[in-house]
Order: sequence, then C-alpha cells, then structure tokens
Amino acid sequence: MARRYQQTRVQQRLIQAGDALDQWATNPWRRLSLILIVLLGAFAVGGGLSTITGALAYFDQLSALVCVFALEIAARCRPWLLRRPRDQRLGLQLLDMARIGLLYGLLIDGFKLQ
Repeated sequence: MARRYQQTRVQQRLIQAGDALDQWATNPWRRLSLILIVLLGAFAVGGGLSTITGALAYFDQLSALVCVFALEIAARCRPWLLRRPRDQRLGLQLLDMARIGLLYGLLIDGFKLQ
C-alpha cells in the first residue's frame, strides 16, 4: 500500500501560486508576453552561462553537464504536464520555451566562440 504524505503549507502555496498565474494568463496577450519573457530570459541565461564558462575555461565540462541535466529533467517533466487539461497547459508552454531559449542561447554562443 502506497503511503500518502501530507501537503505542507509551502506545497499548498506553490499550487495556489501556479493556479493564480494560470488565471492571470487567460488573456492571450498576457500569456504571450509571459512566454516571450521566459524564452528571452532562458536565452540570456544560456548565453551568459556559456560566455562566462568559456572565458574562464575552467568549468566548461561541469557547466555543460549541468545544462544537459537541466534539459533532460525538463524533457522528462513534459509528459507529466501533458496530462493536464488543455486550458491549463501554461506550465508546459513555459517549460518548452525555457528549454528552447536555453538551448538556443548555448548554441549561438558556441558558434561565436568558434
């Protein structure tokens, strides 16, 4: 028999915050702006991470490993988010945009360092 753990206040607040964000993003322009902010933010993180580690030439392998783990965890969370109803897929869209932005930022900076 599987044990059920009780929900803490932090877990309840996180669920409430996600629901509030989903409610706020029902407007298509708000949803689009939020998606673009996540995409560009992830792009900036990917570019900054590869620039800093490329300049230091010390943590290249470690930062690449962290990025691969982050992208892999995001890819493995995707099927779990696909089970949600069609109108509650803001988390899936944000996760996809974060993955695309991070990968694109890493690739663009990798071509610059060539």
